[in-house]
Amino acid sequence: MGTSYTVSLVAKESEARALDTEVRTAIEEVNLAMSTYLPRSDVSRFNESPVDGWIAVSPMTAEVVSLALEVAEASNGAFDPTVGPLVDLWGFGPKETTDQVPTESDIEAALAMVGWQAIEVDSTANKLRKSAPRQLDLSAIAKGYAVDQVASLLEVRGFENYMVEIGGEMRFSGSKPDNMPWRVAIETPDSEQRSVYKVLEVSDGAMATSGDYRNFFEQDGQRYSHTLDPETGYPIRHNLVSATVLGERSVLSDAYATAFMVMGAEDAMTLAGELDLAVYLIQRDGEGYIETLSARFESLFGQSD
Repeated sequence: MGTSYTVSLVAKESEARALDTEVRTAIEEVNLAMSTYLPRSDVSRFNESPVDGWIAVSPMTAEVVSLALEVAEASNGAFDPTVGPLVDLWGFGPKETTDQVPTESDIEAALAMVGWQAIEVDSTANKLRKSAPRQLDLSAIAKGYAVDQVASLLEVRGFENYMVEIGGEMRFSGSKPDNMPWRVAIETPDSEQRSVYKVLEVSDGAMATSGDYRNFFEQDGQRYSHTLDPETGYPIRHNLVSATVLGERSVLSDAYATAFMVMGAEDAMTLAGELDLAVYLIQRDGEGYIETLSARFESLFGQSD
C-alpha cells in the first residue's frame, strides 16, 4: 500500500511473533485485491473491463466498494471512489507525471469519467459493473479496511488489548499493559515539520485523519493538494487542513475523513451531526489554527483546551 504499519498488543513475545505471518497475509490480501498498482488486482481488472460487463471480485472488494458507494451517497459525492482519472491527471496516482497543473480541457475530460453513480455492486454474487466508463480508486478507504481485517484477526486469536495502525488509520481495543488507555496523536498540519497537535486517550474503536499538508506540489507559488474535489476537478481550496474521524470501524472513519476534507469545515460539521460522528477539524487561521469539534467528539473527549 506504499506505507508502513504497526501492530501493538498485550501478549507474550512468542505469541506476538507467531502472529507476524498472519498479520502480513491479512494486509497483503487487501493490497492484492484493491491496489491500483497491481495489474491483476480486482480493481485493476475492473478498471480495464468494458462498460456493462459484470466482473467477479473477491468478497472483500465487493464489501469495500459497497461501503465506498454508501459514503459517496451520504457525502453527496464529496467522497467518490471513481476519482482515479483526476488523481492520475494531477500526478498523485500510480502513473508517473510531472508536477504541473493540467489544462482546463484535460480536467474536463477527466471529469467526464468521474461519477460514483455509474458503479453497481452485486454483494450476493460478489460482482461489479459500470454503466459508463469508470475507474475505481479505493486508496482512501482500503487502508482502513485492512486495519479492520487485522483487528478482526487479533480478536479471533483471543487478543483483547491492541492497537493497529496502517498509514495513520487506526483501530484500538482495551488498554496498555499498565491498564492505561492507548494514547494516539493528531499531527500538527505543518508540511515543514512533524509534531503533535493533540493527544487522545482511547480504549475502543477506530480513528482516521486526512490532511492536505503532506502530499502536494507547488507551481507559481500556489500549493496543489492531493485531496481533489470530484465536482470541480481541482484540489481543495478552503482553510480546512485536517479532519479526524473516530468511530467503530476504521474503513468508515478512513472514508469520511477524506469526504470531510473535500467538503470543508461547515458542511463537514453538518454531516457529522446528522450521522452522529466524532469529528475533530483543524482549520488555518492566519499564521495559526482553530479547531472545530462535533457534538459526538465533545461528549467523548470534552471541549478543546
